[in-house]
Amino acid sequence: MALLSIEHLTKEYPGKKKAVDDISLYVEEGEIHAFIGPNGAGKTTTIRSIVGLISFSGEIFVDGHSIKSEPLEVKSLISYVPDNPDLYNYMTGLQYLRFVSDVFSLSKSERNERIERLATLFSIKDDLSSSISTYSHGMRQKLALIGAFLHKPKLIILDEPFVGLDPESSYHLKGLLKSLCEDGSGVFYSTHVLEQAEKLSDTVSIIKGGKIISSGKMDEVRGDESLEEVFLELTEDDESEE
Repeated sequence: MALLSIEHLTKEYPGKKKAVDDISLYVEEGEIHAFIGPNGAGKTTTIRSIVGLISFSGEIFVDGHSIKSEPLEVKSLISYVPDNPDLYNYMTGLQYLRFVSDVFSLSKSERNERIERLATLFSIKDDLSSSISTYSHGMRQKLALIGAFLHKPKLIILDEPFVGLDPESSYHLKGLLKSLCEDGSGVFYSTHVLEQAEKLSDTVSIIKGGKIISSGKMDEVRGDESLEEVFLELTEDDESEE
């Protein structure tokens, strides 16, 4: 059984064409899966469906649990970081991370050790006492990522995770994702940084106009070309709108 199973996912908004049109894809344990496509192709709609933020037709399972019939079980297994994290501005960074830890019932020792380690790794430890309202976009992104890793999720879902991160933080994020997968978890993420996706990801799906047009192991999808070349060939003249 795949860790993430998306089966015949369809999402149609009133008065518009289908944002996602009968797509199916699978992510195995230990796998980093890149989800790429032009703007408006359906990437964010797919991600929001996976994490239970919008209704849809079809089925989505995480580790065998349906997001439709077992939403609490699924949400206990995943972490989600959107492209523009909506955090609690009235909290300090530390208050936010303690709040997230409490949601996932971490012990005080687990919470303190993980916050210390991750905040140091992302060079934000000295800023945790400050109000989130004073954080730059990059700092907010780092805080959201730290919160996502605290409970060691079975599946981590990221929408453009590298936007706003400095090179050092991007390097550490890639290391954390690989470490998570080595422990049997999985990663599903969208990105426009195709060179980075090619180096980081085990598998890839390309979406255009709400449909999957190519999916599989990274080496098989790109063949003898670069991922960027394959992507441009497959999505040429795309005029989809989300």
